[in-house]
Amino acid sequence: MDTNSYVSFLVIGILLAAIDGQIIYRSGARYLQGDRGRPEAASAMTMLVTALFYVVVLGALALISTVHFPGGGSFPAVMGRVGVYLLILALAHAITIAVLAQRREEQVVEDWNARAAVAEPQRGADEMEQQLQEPTTSPVPGQEGRHPRVSPNLEQGGPYRTGGDAL
Repeated sequence: MDTNSYVSFLVIGILLAAIDGQIIYRSGARYLQGDRGRPEAASAMTMLVTALFYVVVLGALALISTVHFPGGGSFPAVMGRVGVYLLILALAHAITIAVLAQRREEQVVEDWNARAAVAEPQRGADEMEQQLQEPTTSPVPGQEGRHPRVSPNLEQGGPYRTGGDAL
């Protein structure tokens, strides 16, 4: 690949990475901020994820620029490199969005747990024991207790079998 093709490929790749990175950073900061109202924490997390995105994508760009494509420095060879780079860029973008989504999910769970702890006083051990003693399923009418009888299976018209005497 001649120098002009090489430089044009690098410039195109760096521009694509910069545009995509800015999209991730700006959208990710708003996405992580959500209803928490802590923009500095969301911005810091998004900056870390975006920095990792840049390192991976620019590293891929450097590696792709050294790979030999048929056609040398011709326009189709440069477009082939750009195409491969775009696929890698899309994959990196998807992984970055998945990381941001996982972090957002963790924030939602933390917020929910914090609200539940404030809204509901700590339950006593007696109340927890009472919940454990309640039936896990609804008993058959006329049957009391935690472990109700099971209904017969459909194939044999009899009770379910367990252990070694199963079919």
